[in-house]
Amino acid sequence: MRVKKTMPFFLEGKPKATLRQPGFSSDFSIKKPPPALLRDKGNSLGVKSGAEMPPYTIHTTLGSEVFKNVPTQRHVTLSTNSRFSPKASLPPAFQMHLSRTCSKEMSDNLNQTVEKPNVTPPASNTYKMDEVQNRIKEILNKHNNGIWISKLPHFYKELYKEELNQEILQQFEHWPHICTVEKPCSGGQDLLLYPPKRTQLSRSELDNEKVPPSQLPAPKQLPTLKGCPAVTPEDFKEKVAELLEKYSNGLWASALPKAFEDMYKVKFPKDALKNLASLSDVCTVDYISANPQKAILYAKLPVPTDKILSDTVQAQGDYDIKSMIEQEYLQIEENLAESADSFIEYVTVPPLIIPTEASPSVLVVELNNTNEVVIRYVGKDYSAAQELMEDEMKEYYSKNPKVAPVQAVHVGHLLAVNAEEDAWLRAQIISADDNKIKVCYVDYGFSENVEKSKAYKLNPKFCSLPFQATKCKLAGLEVLSDDPDLVKVVETLTCGKIFAVEILDKADIPLVVLYDTSGEDDININATCLKAICDKSLEVHLQVDAMYTNVKVTNICSDGTLYCQVPCKGLNKLNDLLHKIEDYFHCKHMTSEYFISLPFCGKICLFHCKGKWSRVEITNVHSSRALDVQFLDSGTVTSVKVSELREIPPRFLQEMIAIPPQAIKCCLADLPQSIGMWTPDAVLWLRDSVLNCSDCSIKVTKVDETKGIIHIYLFTPKNFPDPHRSINRQITNADLWKHQQDVFLSAISSGVGSPNSKNGNTPVSGSTGEGFRKSLTDIKKSMVDHTGSFSMEELPPPVHLSKPGEHMDVYVPVACHPGYFVIQAWQEIHKLEVLMEEMILYYSVSEERHVALEKDQVYAAKVENKWHRVLLKGILTNGLVSVYELDYGKHELVNIRKVQPLVDMFRKLPFQAVTAQLAGVKCNQWSEEASMVFRNHVEKKPLVALVQTVIENTNPWDRKVVVYLVDTSLPDTDIWIHDFMSEYLVELSKVN
Repeated sequence: MRVKKTMPFFLEGKPKATLRQPGFSSDFSIKKPPPALLRDKGNSLGVKSGAEMPPYTIHTTLGSEVFKNVPTQRHVTLSTNSRFSPKASLPPAFQMHLSRTCSKEMSDNLNQTVEKPNVTPPASNTYKMDEVQNRIKEILNKHNNGIWISKLPHFYKELYKEELNQEILQQFEHWPHICTVEKPCSGGQDLLLYPPKRTQLSRSELDNEKVPPSQLPAPKQLPTLKGCPAVTPEDFKEKVAELLEKYSNGLWASALPKAFEDMYKVKFPKDALKNLASLSDVCTVDYISANPQKAILYAKLPVPTDKILSDTVQAQGDYDIKSMIEQEYLQIEENLAESADSFIEYVTVPPLIIPTEASPSVLVVELNNTNEVVIRYVGKDYSAAQELMEDEMKEYYSKNPKVAPVQAVHVGHLLAVNAEEDAWLRAQIISADDNKIKVCYVDYGFSENVEKSKAYKLNPKFCSLPFQATKCKLAGLEVLSDDPDLVKVVETLTCGKIFAVEILDKADIPLVVLYDTSGEDDININATCLKAICDKSLEVHLQVDAMYTNVKVTNICSDGTLYCQVPCKGLNKLNDLLHKIEDYFHCKHMTSEYFISLPFCGKICLFHCKGKWSRVEITNVHSSRALDVQFLDSGTVTSVKVSELREIPPRFLQEMIAIPPQAIKCCLADLPQSIGMWTPDAVLWLRDSVLNCSDCSIKVTKVDETKGIIHIYLFTPKNFPDPHRSINRQITNADLWKHQQDVFLSAISSGVGSPNSKNGNTPVSGSTGEGFRKSLTDIKKSMVDHTGSFSMEELPPPVHLSKPGEHMDVYVPVACHPGYFVIQAWQEIHKLEVLMEEMILYYSVSEERHVALEKDQVYAAKVENKWHRVLLKGILTNGLVSVYELDYGKHELVNIRKVQPLVDMFRKLPFQAVTAQLAGVKCNQWSEEASMVFRNHVEKKPLVALVQTVIENTNPWDRKVVVYLVDTSLPDTDIWIHDFMSEYLVELSKVN
């Protein structure tokens, strides 16, 4: 299995500390807000999102950097409708570098970043103010003679296929760096917009750069000008306009009198500063506070003659608006066609954004080595958006008569190429000669030579989607990245296929693990490729009917499966190499470089057990502290701390990886069919008879390659080679196969442990007849001794709950319907995380214990590779028991062998699961539809609970609480779940 985070709900976000709703009255009546579901779905800018947004991500910047690599992220179920294009099978790919540019996160006219806590919209719906401003600039640059503000939304929608929010129209007067706003002389309501002609610092830029407009003494400090002539109002305005032209960064209004008098030697009008609005026809007044006299004055751009004519026509009311819109739109189309022939090489395509899901799906395109694997993301905002863009490209280039093939080409230019099957693809020029160009298809990662007649200038509107091809590095294969055999294996297993990807390191070229999730079990592709290149000469090939001596049984599982080591060349080389590593670590001081900093499934490392180093493979990562490993050369599985593992020294790494696993999986042949499931007694007897005995012998009867298991006859040294005295015959004794439903054994082999554990078993050879009966008697006696050492009655105190009328932060791990769900106290979850880690480590290396099972008693049970505190609810006849997870509120069926006593050290923390019922809504029978709606809104989510009633009970698992649930994840509105469910029931009743 791939890495599973122990507490995935930490990624959901923490509930608010306090509710934003009115208080809770003594009679539990609540003042409820309007239904949250009816709120406006606009974002912080008031811009609509959804159906009217473009189908693929629109970005603002297009730049000159061509390629760099972009990180990716972690792993889930694959999309079944993801399309694999045959284009991926075209000639070998160019090793490309995808561009990464930083997206602008602040609006040019704002002093703070616009954020929405706990809300992460999809990349395709993220509407940025700077994007709107850049689009406005593009439109105005095509209309140097001005454009009516009332007609701007029409042009915006026609050009960008998106509505322009009306509130933005009110912001233009505050955007002097984007446009110039003029009022018509006729005094009409409509305004004219012009491109900015002069660079002016915005208010935020002035504050940040600490460069104010020209600072002059305040008016009260001015000396009185005696004998200066007065100035007429008309001359005054002209002189102010002339004066401001000398101050390109603006002039403080308070400094205007002195600057005016110094320049013109006339007295400044006494009341001119009291009414700055009167100067608005000759300058731009930027108010920076509530004080009307505290403002910055900017010189106003001259009004174009065409604009004056437009004012006259508008005033007369004779202007045909409809014809003007049509003419302007045609002009936009012409300008777009012309821009397609402009220098597109200076345009930067936005960076590829990491998918938001935990584990994205990728299509592997090709590779030259395992450190540079070309991939493409699969999903709505990636492959689907690319397909839509390519369809639009085909429509544009096929039906636009003005588009012609490129004439002059330069390395690095972006092109639209008419490729195979009449597809239009984005490409970048790598090299060029007289008639052909070598291009890299930036969305697919491969390159080919094309004729110039098939290459066209790339229209800027097709530069908004990031390049879809990127690179990744396969974890665990770095040391052999250029090995031709490895590259060939990886290419065969991955190219042209879709995988789930787990991101380990978000570097420029991210470190990843690929998983094939198409079958019942997830297949670790990295580990599969590594095992496929082992040295074949060191493998053990057992032959049917052949006899092998000096065999060592290294592990016996609870289902009777054995793992054996057979003397061979590979085993000898492994032992020699491990001795060299022992000497290396003994002579060299152990530094931090040998500790495991980045554990992942499939990684091969070293573990010191029973006085020597052993090879282990990480099979499951529980948390940052605990993980499961399998001993490659003994077949044993156990849980260890990450700190106990060591990296293989680089000088030995390649040799160590080349040696195949030396543990051979076997099973006893020709056992009677009536035996069925192995009993604990039979497993214990087999372990005592042969485990760790190094001089056993085997005879192979069958090799099952599909299941990877060898069927054998097993002999102890004294009984070889008589088949009637084999272990197969001895174990069929009827006394070992009596299925006792109240006595069981754990599935963990006693042959495994930490360096300090005492589980090593002494092999007992020739234990037959009275010998194994005596052993069985000792086992049953030890069972009574073990159970007497545990206090089964001691229970932890109940978990703390808030009093009625108070609120608490909770997490909902299980939700059946509003009448039954489970909550956990959010503040205690980190303690439960630590407890789960400790239980994994303890029970994986502890001695096996026997216990008489009783209903309604507390035990520890292994459920899906994790140990849980459980309440035994029932014992079934098929070897399963029914348990209730006391910390998560789930009911599970587990194998009777996976239950152990719950030791005292794990009885301190209160059981975390509390049964709950939703207050404020009543229903005798919840339908499946209503239950599903409720589950979708609360299950596996952090919420705020407002406690109405706490129903106490002697048993902590029988406590119950009645609560209101509130979703506070939205920035400005709380969703009361009972209100939502009530509205749903009302609507459902109307339909029915």
